[in-house]
Amino acid sequence: LGITVGMRDGALTVISPIEGTPADKAGLKELCRPERLLKLAYKFILFDAGVKKIARYQQYFCVKKIMEHIRLRDRDGRRRGGVVWHTQGSGKSLTMVMLAKSIAICSEIPDYKIVLVTDRVALDDQIYTTFHHCGKEVEQAKTGRELSDMLKGNKQRIITTIIDKFEAAVGRHAVRNDDPNIFVLVDEGHRGQYGPRHAKMRRVLPNACYIGFTGTPVMKRDRNTVEKFGGLIDTYTIDRAVADKAVVPLLYEGRHVDQYVNSQDIDTWFERITADLSKEQAVDLKKKFSTTDQLNKAAQKVMAIAWDISVHYRDNWQGTGFKGQLVAQDKATALTYKKYLDGFGMVSSEVLISGPDEREGEEDLYKENKLAVQRFWKETISKYGSEREYNKQVINAFKNAQHPEIIIVVDKLLVGFDAPHNTILYLTRKLKDHTLLQAIARVNRLCDGKEFGYILDYRGVLENLDHALDLYSSLSEFDARDIKDILTDVSVVTRTLPQKHSILWDTFKEVRNRQDEEEYELLLSDEELRAKFYERLSAFSKTLAIALSSVKFLEETEPEKLSRYRTDLKFFSKLRTAVRRRYAEVVDFGEYEPKIQKLLDTHVGTGEVERITPLVNIFDKDAFAREVEKLPNVTAKADTIAHRTARTIHDRMQEDPAFYKRFSELLKAAIAAFREERIKANEYLKKVTEIMNAVLNRTGDHIPDRLQSHDVAKAYFGSIKETLARFDRGDDGFDDPLADAALAIDEVIERNRIVNWTKDIDTQNRMRNEIEDLLFAFKDKEGIEITFEDMDAIMEQCLDVARVRRP
Repeated sequence: LGITVGMRDGALTVISPIEGTPADKAGLKELCRPERLLKLAYKFILFDAGVKKIARYQQYFCVKKIMEHIRLRDRDGRRRGGVVWHTQGSGKSLTMVMLAKSIAICSEIPDYKIVLVTDRVALDDQIYTTFHHCGKEVEQAKTGRELSDMLKGNKQRIITTIIDKFEAAVGRHAVRNDDPNIFVLVDEGHRGQYGPRHAKMRRVLPNACYIGFTGTPVMKRDRNTVEKFGGLIDTYTIDRAVADKAVVPLLYEGRHVDQYVNSQDIDTWFERITADLSKEQAVDLKKKFSTTDQLNKAAQKVMAIAWDISVHYRDNWQGTGFKGQLVAQDKATALTYKKYLDGFGMVSSEVLISGPDEREGEEDLYKENKLAVQRFWKETISKYGSEREYNKQVINAFKNAQHPEIIIVVDKLLVGFDAPHNTILYLTRKLKDHTLLQAIARVNRLCDGKEFGYILDYRGVLENLDHALDLYSSLSEFDARDIKDILTDVSVVTRTLPQKHSILWDTFKEVRNRQDEEEYELLLSDEELRAKFYERLSAFSKTLAIALSSVKFLEETEPEKLSRYRTDLKFFSKLRTAVRRRYAEVVDFGEYEPKIQKLLDTHVGTGEVERITPLVNIFDKDAFAREVEKLPNVTAKADTIAHRTARTIHDRMQEDPAFYKRFSELLKAAIAAFREERIKANEYLKKVTEIMNAVLNRTGDHIPDRLQSHDVAKAYFGSIKETLARFDRGDDGFDDPLADAALAIDEVIERNRIVNWTKDIDTQNRMRNEIEDLLFAFKDKEGIEITFEDMDAIMEQCLDVARVRRP
C-alpha cells in the first residue's frame, strides 16, 4: 500500500495517505499500534539467507497462542503441549524459528532447551538450514550418542535431530533429562507424534513440552490422541492460505493414457497421438516404437505416459522457467520413465531415488527388477562420490538451473521439498492420506508468474469411475471441511473460457468495423479502457492456456470454436503490442509473459506475434525514426511520437522539472485538441514533432547565454524562475539575476558534494543553509519580497534535481 510510518505528537502514526479498502485501513491501523509494531520488530522479523522476512498474520497469532498455551501446566507440573496445523507452503518452518526466538527471550523460561525433531534426514537438514540461515545457533545431532550428549549438557540451546536417534538415546546411550523447560518441536508431527516413537521421546524427556507441527489436516482417527497431547493449538487451513495468497491454488486433471494402451490395440493409440504430426515426424516416432510388440503391458503404459508427459510439458511449459515432478511407482519404473523421456528427446529429466537396498514406493524388495537399479546406483555413486552429493547436486540443478526440466522420484521430495518453480506434478503412482496431500503440495509454492499448481493424475488417484474429481471419498480419513478447496478440477476453470472470451470482445463494442485495426487502436487511446483491455486479455489468455493443455477440453470442444479462440488470441496479442508502442505504455507484463509467449508460440505460431520488448527512446533518433516510418498512417505516427515523448518527459521530469513540465502541458493540449477534433491529423503530427524536437534539443525555454554550458544550472534556473514567476515583469532584466543565483547554487552544491551525499543528512543541511544565505542576499540586492515558502520551495527543488543529476 506504500505507507510511511513515523512519529507525530509523541506517538507512532501512519503519516502518508493510505489507499485501499476500509478493511485495509482498519488492518493497517491495528498493525501500527505502537505496542504491536514494536513487538513485530523485536520478535517477528528475521533474515532468511540475507532476505528480510516479517511474520504473516497466521504466524504472528500462532506463536502468540503457543506462548500463552505453554504457560499452562498439568497436574504434574508439565507445560501443556499440542499440535499446530498450518497448511503446507504457508511458512511452517519459519513459524518454528519465530517460536524458538520467543521462547529464548521469554523471562519466564530460564535455561531453555529446544529440540527440533523430524522423521527424515532431508527434513532434518531443511530445518537445520532454515534456523542457520536465520542466524540461530543450532546444533545437529547426527547420531544417538551426539543426541544423548547434547540432551545431558547445557551448552546447546537449540538441537535438531531425527526421531530415530531417540532409539539409541533410550538404549545404548541411556539418557534422561527431567527439565520442564525443554521444548520438543516435532515437524510433520502426525507421523511420529502419536505412536511408539513418541513414547520413546517421553522416556528420554519425561517433563518436556511437546508441540507438533503438521502441514496436513489431522485424520479423524488421530483426533482423540491429539487431545491427549494438549489439543489443536492453532489451524491455518488450505482454503484460508489460498485466499490469503500464501500458496497458489491447485488444478487437477485426470489423464487416461492407460485406457488406450490396455483396452485398445497399440496401433490405434499410436494413430491417436500422431494425429497432429507431419508424415516425417510420425515415421520417426514409429521407429522409436518399433519394439512395442515385444513389450509387456506395463512397459507399454510407461511408454505411453512418458510420451504424453513429454508433449504436455513441451507444448505448455518448456521455456517458461516452470518445472515438473514425476512420481513413479517404484525405482525400476522411475528409470524406465527416464529411458523413454530421453528417447523421445523433448524434455530433460533426472532421476532422484534411494539406493537399491532401501524400499521405495510400491516395489517388492525381492522382486527381480533390481539389476537396472543396481547398475544405475553404481554409475551414480561413481559420478557423484556419495548419495548425499548426488541428492544435493540434482536438487540444486532442479531448483536453480535450466535443466533438468522434470525430476523423477518415488518417495523422495514428496515431503518438505520447497522449489517455487516446481509447478506440475505428474502423478503415476497410487498415494493416499497424508502422503497424497504432501505430494500435491509440492507444486503450491508461490513464484512470480505462477497462478496455479497442476496435478496430472495418470492413476485415477482422486477420481471415481466416471473420471470426475472425487476428493472426499478418496480422502475419507479427513473431515470434509479440512480439505475444502484443496483442489479444483481443471474443467471448472475451462468452463469460464467462453465468458472471458465474450467479456474481452465486449471491450470493443463501440468498434463499427471489426476489420479496421486502426479503429481498435484509436478506441484504446483512453487509458482506463486500455487497462481494462490488458486485464481482460490476460484473463482470457491464462484461461485459454489452461484449456488448451487439457485433453478433455480438446476432445469436447468443436474445432471451429478452437480455431476462433486461437485466431482471436493472435489478433488481440498483436493489438496489445501495437497499442503499447503507440501510447508508450509502461505495463509490467514480465511476470506472465513467458507463459503467454509459450501459448502464442505453441497455438498461434512462433514469430507470428512480436514479443514484448523495451520501447525505443526518442533520444535514439535513428531507431525511433525507423519505427515511426513503418507505421501505417499519420494518426498512428503522431500518437506514437506524442506518447513516446510524454514517456521521456515523465522519466526525466526530476532532471529539470520546470522545463519538462512546460512541454508536458503542451503535449497534453495537442493530444486533447486532436481527440476533440479541433485539429486534423497532419497538424497534430506537426505539433507533436515540434515538441519532440524541442525536448531532444532543449530549445524554446529562453535560457540566458551565460547558462548555455551549465546544464544542471539551467534546471536550477527553471525552478527559481517558476517559483518567482509573479515578480517577472516580462523583460530580460529579470532573467540575469536569476541566472546568477542558479550558478551560485550550482557552486554550493558542487563544493559540498561528497560520496553518498544523498544519504548524508548533515551534508544536505549544509547545502540548505548556504542556499538560504544566497537567497536572502538575492532578496536584499534585488528588492524582491521572497517569502520563506518561496525559499523552501527553491531549496528543495534544487536539491531534488541535484540528487538525480549530481548523485
